[in-house]
Amino acid sequence: MKLFLNEASSAASRVRIALAIKRLEVETQSIGIFGPEAESRQEAYRKINPQGLVPALLTDDGRLISQSLAIIEYIDELRPEPPLLPTNLVERALARSVALAIASEIHALLPPRVALQLQTAFGATAESTADWGRHWVSEGFNAIESLLASNRRGAFAITNEPSVADIFLFPQSVGARRLGVDLSRWPHIADVVTRLETLPAFAENAPAARK
Repeated sequence: MKLFLNEASSAASRVRIALAIKRLEVETQSIGIFGPEAESRQEAYRKINPQGLVPALLTDDGRLISQSLAIIEYIDELRPEPPLLPTNLVERALARSVALAIASEIHALLPPRVALQLQTAFGATAESTADWGRHWVSEGFNAIESLLASNRRGAFAITNEPSVADIFLFPQSVGARRLGVDLSRWPHIADVVTRLETLPAFAENAPAARK
């Protein structure tokens, strides 16, 4: 398998964490994602992934899977142990709820292409773009904190084992700190992230700082 990624991408970080948990090794190719002339925006990469996004996984039979949650669930089913979703039906749904709250409600408003559009179409400065990011992270984390407060039943986001909820929460929290967001505002999130930082699969695959 071949994974197209960018080391600074939180979405790609999710997949790298899942691969590390599963002890799966894949070929990787780094794709530039920053700036109007980014490699991800060019025709050559669009022929590989029409969405022009990372991550994207090319399977052994030559099919391309895009979107991190789809890739992670494919990996989970390809190598079932250790599982990335809880066995309990409700807890499985809750883990997906956290993952989707991050992917759909927070991250969707923060990637480089959104920042570029804010700057080119609306004249946003670097600082106002950062303020935009901090606002949407805070809105999303307020909701996720409430979800964890009501449903957390273990050391990690949902249970005593890391799941897709943690795989999505950790990279987004790393990015939030880099935006200057203080995680202590959300005690459950802060506690989960502190625990995840002790696990090599997470710590070694956190999104790199943007160069």
